[in-house]
Amino acid sequence: MSKSKNASHTRDRDYFNTEHLKADLKQRSVRGGIVTIAAQASKFSLKFGSTMVLARLLVPEDYGLIGMATVIIGFVEYFKDLGLSTATIQRREINHRQISTLFWINLAVGCLVALIIAGLAPAVAAFYKEPRLEGITFALAINFVFGGLTVQHQALLRRQMQFTRLAKIEVVAMIMGVATAVISAYYGLGYWALVLMLMVTAITNAVGEWVACSWRPGLPQKDSEIGSMLAYGGNLTGFNLVNYLSRNLDNILIGRRWGSGQLGLYAQAYQLLLLPIRQINNPINSVALPTLSSLQGEPEKYSRYYYKAILLITTLGMPIVALMFATADDLILLILGKQWLGSVPLFKFLMPAAFIGTFNVAGGWVYQSLGRTDRQFRIGMVMATINSIIFLISVNWGAIGVARAYGLSQPILIMFSLNYCYWGTHLKIMDFLKTISRPAFASISAALILIGIKHLILTINYNLLLNLFVDCVLYGLLYLILW
Repeated sequence: MSKSKNASHTRDRDYFNTEHLKADLKQRSVRGGIVTIAAQASKFSLKFGSTMVLARLLVPEDYGLIGMATVIIGFVEYFKDLGLSTATIQRREINHRQISTLFWINLAVGCLVALIIAGLAPAVAAFYKEPRLEGITFALAINFVFGGLTVQHQALLRRQMQFTRLAKIEVVAMIMGVATAVISAYYGLGYWALVLMLMVTAITNAVGEWVACSWRPGLPQKDSEIGSMLAYGGNLTGFNLVNYLSRNLDNILIGRRWGSGQLGLYAQAYQLLLLPIRQINNPINSVALPTLSSLQGEPEKYSRYYYKAILLITTLGMPIVALMFATADDLILLILGKQWLGSVPLFKFLMPAAFIGTFNVAGGWVYQSLGRTDRQFRIGMVMATINSIIFLISVNWGAIGVARAYGLSQPILIMFSLNYCYWGTHLKIMDFLKTISRPAFASISAALILIGIKHLILTINYNLLLNLFVDCVLYGLLYLILW
């Protein structure tokens, strides 16, 4: 065997073995968390800035059109991954044959899904009675091919905790996508600016993953022993599909029943509310899952790390959501402009669901790191059924009815879900509640006090930006004191 082949095989083995990570697992987790949070802060700034710019260059109808298309596309997108990236991260031992076979499965499915989406474009347009959706859906179908190319490369980088490389790729891809969208919107392309943003981001990300990960797939093999990984991924995919459908049924029903105008207001309020939460949960999730997977055979260490991670995401996320509730009117006006003020009531009613959403990854960490995605799929079916019933009933009262029903129901459902999740494990629901009690109390109390001060004491009308700055500083002080 040549030296180049030996070097290639050695490099591939480096991506599969994880024993060397345990020597400094804590340090790697901390560094990974810092890097990924810093990257998410950069992405949040980009997203925040682009939202402010694009909201003034585009109209609610443009966002409504993309919302209609992405609901259908996003549902099918879960077939691209099939849960196999998480299976690669979670499994204790993997080899080149297995990952090569999984790569070709992901690519084949990605291409198949792209063809299906392209073929369904006329049906999507007919369903919403909106002919413009045919071109949008057809254009976005290409993203699935690039997604299939990157599933296993990204999984290997995450398995090896190469968070710095992943962060650089994500930030660069987002910069390219945002720049494309702003330029396109400025020159009057309307909703196509949002389409191009998604396409350019996907293409840039794919190129970056292949450059950063030097592993290259071999030919697929029948005897690669991937049965358990396919079962794991199948259950995870099943959960993601039913969860996605139930979470997006509100968009489908509002768009179908009330049109793109109400859907645009609802979707933008929902996305703005979840934006800061995702910037916190996504990076911590990318670090927590591989770390917890490596600790699945050590219950005490697993529990300590788990509760610390929960405390971290709630300490960061809960006060942001509560502050957004307390300053909703000024926040919407500053970020989106006067034409979006109709989304303020929706924004406020969705707030309880967003507050609970700060720890919506808590159950997934347990199911996926312990290899119990079969239980995750089962509870997902139950939760999806309940949410679907809520949406089907509440849509009769328009977007405001859906927002009210969803916001009020989620705190109850999440407690039921976590009780089921912890059953049979070394984790306890009371320990979880004790973990989140301090950030929850400090966040809610600080928000209520700030609202009271704004209504009863502060009578001076500041400049909008200055007013928000004063609110943020005051809220921060209240939060720290109450903590």
